[in-house]
Amino acid sequence: MDEELHVEAQTKNVDETEVKEEGIDETVKQEEQEEEDEEALPHSEFLDIFEEGLALIVQDPLLCDLPIQVTLEEVNSQVALEYGQAMTVRVCKADGEVMPIVVVQSATVLDLKKAIQRYMELKQQREGGVKHISWKYVWRTYHLVFSGERLEDDRRMLKDYGIRNRDDVTFMKKLGKK
Repeated sequence: MDEELHVEAQTKNVDETEVKEEGIDETVKQEEQEEEDEEALPHSEFLDIFEEGLALIVQDPLLCDLPIQVTLEEVNSQVALEYGQAMTVRVCKADGEVMPIVVVQSATVLDLKKAIQRYMELKQQREGGVKHISWKYVWRTYHLVFSGERLEDDRRMLKDYGIRNRDDVTFMKKLGKK
């Protein structure tokens, strides 16, 4: 009889333990569901939170020159500039506009051309006037000039032309051949 009571008590303890574990499992599942619900923000809210955080980052003295609608690419370029891994080439257009183009220290003429294209695309997006630019036409009609020398070989590195940080490169129309 004592054995029966003992077995009954053990069975009762096991049943209580299972009930407690089931209760704990349910509580854990509910908490996980609540966390998922909290994490599942609508895209627009997530975008707002991201842009607010980005606006705070851009207030940093190192990044203060960047526009409000900054891209990750621009932030990375600015950080690379600060660490000396990149340089700014000032591309001067005929209308007087100066485009500060950031490229890596080991950039080629082609890298500079691509960076100019990206700069212009971002500028157009920010100003709202998205027009198609035929870059094939642009590079056939214009060339880049540094200290009187045309940057014609796309594979040649900028430093081979003597271009360093904050140097001016001119965006110049090619003269017609007669």
